Amino acid sequence: MSREFPIGLTPPDWLVRNLRSEPAPVNRSAVARAALAMALPLAIGLAVDRPAYGALASMGALSGVIGDTADAYRMRILNIAVPQLFGAVGITLGSLVFGHGWLAVAAVTGVALVSGMISTIGAVASVSGLLLLLNSVVGAGLPMPGEWWLAPALMSGGGLLVLLLALLAWPLRGGVPERTAVADTYRTVAELLAATGDPDAYDTARHSVTQSLNQSYDLVLARRTRHHGRSPELTRLLAQLNAITPVVEAAPAAHLTGEPLPPEIPSAVRHVAEAIDTGYTGPIGLDLPAAVSETNRAMDHAVRHAASVVAAPDIDPHGIDDRLGRPAALRIRAAQAGRNVILSATSWRYGLRLALCIGLAQVLVSIITVPRSYWVALTITFVLKPDFGSVFSRALLRALGTVAGLVVAAAVLSQVPRGWWDVPVMLLLAPLIPALTPRGYGYQTAAITPVILLLSDVLNRQGTDLLLPRLVDSLMGCAIALVAGYLLWPESWHVRVGDRLADAVADTAAYVEAAFGKGEDPAARARMRRRLYRDLSVIRTEFQRALTEPPPTGRRAAAWWPLVVAVERIVDVTTAARVRVKHGANPPSAAEVAQVTLQLRELAEGLREADVLYEVRTDLTGPSDSVLEPLRQEVAAARAIASPH
Repeated sequence: MSREFPIGLTPPDWLVRNLRSEPAPVNRSAVARAALAMALPLAIGLAVDRPAYGALASMGALSGVIGDTADAYRMRILNIAVPQLFGAVGITLGSLVFGHGWLAVAAVTGVALVSGMISTIGAVASVSGLLLLLNSVVGAGLPMPGEWWLAPALMSGGGLLVLLLALLAWPLRGGVPERTAVADTYRTVAELLAATGDPDAYDTARHSVTQSLNQSYDLVLARRTRHHGRSPELTRLLAQLNAITPVVEAAPAAHLTGEPLPPEIPSAVRHVAEAIDTGYTGPIGLDLPAAVSETNRAMDHAVRHAASVVAAPDIDPHGIDDRLGRPAALRIRAAQAGRNVILSATSWRYGLRLALCIGLAQVLVSIITVPRSYWVALTITFVLKPDFGSVFSRALLRALGTVAGLVVAAAVLSQVPRGWWDVPVMLLLAPLIPALTPRGYGYQTAAITPVILLLSDVLNRQGTDLLLPRLVDSLMGCAIALVAGYLLWPESWHVRVGDRLADAVADTAAYVEAAFGKGEDPAARARMRRRLYRDLSVIRTEFQRALTEPPPTGRRAAAWWPLVVAVERIVDVTTAARVRVKHGANPPSAAEVAQVTLQLRELAEGLREADVLYEVRTDLTGPSDSVLEPLRQEVAAARAIASPH
């Protein structure tokens, strides 16, 4: 007979969420690149009797492996090469102040400020700032062999080896990742259509579609910035992405009927996805059921339109609209990012938080003797990355992952003889990094720890004497990050979601107006809807991070979570109403639209002023047969959620 845990022994929800493994497929190519790129420098170093040189190059390869996450080849160049440049600057600056006491403390603290500020720009800048600070800390804490330029050259060479391996197939597979991403988007849309009528499955599938569309548009538009529409391949991919938009818009209308779509419809979308994946441009046979209602007509028309675009042999580049807006030139975006960093209060706050923690760590290890003291600052650098997740969660997972990694490292350092045996061991350990990283930060830490300790042992020959200092330093770094980078900053642990969510609600009100206004540009409305779903996806991610925090933060986030879902549903039913009007339903009156938008704007204003949910007035009436009736119900539900229970 099964027995439930006593309440006192049941782990809290926030701890369970932190320890839960995220299911993720293994990128076999990245695994192979990690093994070769990190073991080869070690082997070359041993062959020329310079094992320390090989270890430095392998450390550089490690940073390349961590950044090797992009599918598109052009994005791999940015994700790996740009951070390597910043890493070379960091190791150079750190080496120049090595052994200079308080000058080294001041220099590394200044680098932390710059690193934190540039990390707020975007994903590539975040990794670049991370490597800038990490390598500065390593350079200031470890004596580097050879001339001042040798260490940055070796570490950059290791990172560029990863890039070279990542680009080997580019001549044969150029454009394939982008085409695969678009085909995968069609497949996620097919799963969305298959989930209509099932509320739980539909909400999950809708979120997957948003993420897939974001990724595909980012990949295609990032490349199209350079080509300016001259590439027929990219023009075709963009047209195919735009063509799936009407299908996505018709999905909420089908879901609102409460009945699942005929299985032939998602099957047809999967068939179209296969054509995209293989590059087929001939006729695509569709076996669709007869359309007998507004919703069915909308879905039938949307699927047939997508199939015709995919089958078209030629696409007119002048007739293609960028549904997210074509990105500006790189020079313009760089200048804008620089201005934003300098003028943004957010970038200054994060930079100051990181500088404070790194400064405290450097002062602490300068005053008291701490073996391998640079590990303290390294730990803080990894933990205090709010764009990578909750600071509290990362500190917890860092500690747990370090302990798990030390168990593996203890076995390696105690049982494996130094020398050529390090190469096969690295061949086994290095692939674990890309294999386990997608599962969560704790898993990544557990995979990286034995690799770092093996390379450190090659440099300083301390063997198992590295283990205890490594654990102590990591725990000290986690403690500093939690106190000086988390508890002392109320914005870290007070869920101020009102502003973010209020902006989304206000944008939703504007979208309702645009959906039923006269003379509105369909492309502009589509861009508005895409931006709104993208913003809601970011908000959803922020809430999911907050749910991993202990009380009161996690409890507050859980209270707000239903309102996030409610706003997503409001966008869905607005889109569904627009689709119904387009395919024959009577349009709503201007008074109905004005009433709904007024209620949404009132809700937005209330959210801006709230830390907790508050009581609201719900006053929504109208014709029961109006296309806006489901929207009124969702708005009323959203406002009811924002009431104390």
